[in-house]
Amino acid sequence: MKGFIDDANYSVGLLDEGTNLGNVIDNYVYEHTLTGKNAFFVGDLGKIVKKHSQWQNIVAQIKPFYTVRCNSAPAVLEILAALGTGFACSSKTEMALVQELGVSPENIIYISPCKQVSQIKYAAKVGVNIMTCDNEVELKKIARNHPNAKVLLHIATEDNIGGVEDNMKFGTTLKNCRHLLECAKELDVQIIGVKFHVSSACKESQAYVHALSDARCVFDMAGEFGFTMNILDIGGGFTGTEFQLEEVNHVISPLLDVYFPEGSGIKIISEPGSYYVSSAFTLAVNIIAKKVVENDKFSSGVEKTGSDEPAFMYYMNDGVYGSFASKLSEDLNTVPEVHKKYKEDEPLFTSSLWGPSCDELDQIVQNCLLPELNVGDWLIFDNMGADSFHEPSAFNDFQRPAIYYMMSFSDWYEMQDAGITSDTMMKNFFFVPSCIQLSQEDSFSTEA
Repeated sequence: MKGFIDDANYSVGLLDEGTNLGNVIDNYVYEHTLTGKNAFFVGDLGKIVKKHSQWQNIVAQIKPFYTVRCNSAPAVLEILAALGTGFACSSKTEMALVQELGVSPENIIYISPCKQVSQIKYAAKVGVNIMTCDNEVELKKIARNHPNAKVLLHIATEDNIGGVEDNMKFGTTLKNCRHLLECAKELDVQIIGVKFHVSSACKESQAYVHALSDARCVFDMAGEFGFTMNILDIGGGFTGTEFQLEEVNHVISPLLDVYFPEGSGIKIISEPGSYYVSSAFTLAVNIIAKKVVENDKFSSGVEKTGSDEPAFMYYMNDGVYGSFASKLSEDLNTVPEVHKKYKEDEPLFTSSLWGPSCDELDQIVQNCLLPELNVGDWLIFDNMGADSFHEPSAFNDFQRPAIYYMMSFSDWYEMQDAGITSDTMMKNFFFVPSCIQLSQEDSFSTEA
């Protein structure tokens, strides 16, 4: 069941009925407590299957192109390839990863907004033709280095939050599109569609209304220049909840019917990333150090438990220079759970959680209420499947956490019913049936 990001020879534990994710985590906590207490992930691949079924049930008219940079674990890519998704790649490495799985170039989009010439040439060499572009400089690079390129103009959206126009970093204005279309015509570059992206942080559904209206304008403009437009990419921004997906569909479905009706020859695609993988991975970390501090040292974000009571700073064996890298740019989308059993009436103390670097940036949770923990105790973080698998820093010989994959028999049967089997695209899956139900005392077989 164990594998690493760059190790395609992973295996997946098939869980008997009655055995669940909690049992697997209990087992590996026990195992790692005996063998070094390293952090580890447990990946439930069945949740990815469920997310795809959810997508097909709600927005079947939109083809997903999974954003590879979100989580490029071989097991994730292989199962998504088997499910028939496309892939949105940001680099040569990512394109090579998915092509090794037998994914055709037509199902790959090169989405980096700032492309290296060598990587454009690589895309041309392997037949990855569809790519995004939002400015004249990129357009000229593409024209010089990829004669068969098919470009999606990336337009900006009005999803600014709190007055900060986050999405204006990438994406051209509607006003500038005519100039880019003129340039493309002069450079003999094919423009075949439009891309936009509405951030998952955007709470205004009106952003989709404006974006789709703008996209329709660009399609009409491109028609004036003689371009044949056939792809609309509505980007990512899907949180993973069924409610949000239904909410987005409720807004965009009638607009798509008006602007890009079925039968118009326009293919609607999107770039979900964390939608598929966030909930599928759970991270277990170990407490490696502990400090007692005065309660008033903490900010007022957590209700004080009493001015005379201590507060605690806990240091974990994983942090922002490892699996919590996304914490440097966004809030943590998970609440730490104490693995050890404690009494309901046990006192809770103001606490903060830190990575192992002792760097002031390496703060994972600013303040929370926890029972008193000891060095060697474990904390569990769920929803850790997105942006957690980057190459770790060299700090303190940081070890990349092992990944243990699992899937329930019911999810496996669901995949088989859909015509997906391990001897098709998932040639690297090695299933390990669990013959026993796990308890804290039981050991879980990892023999492949």
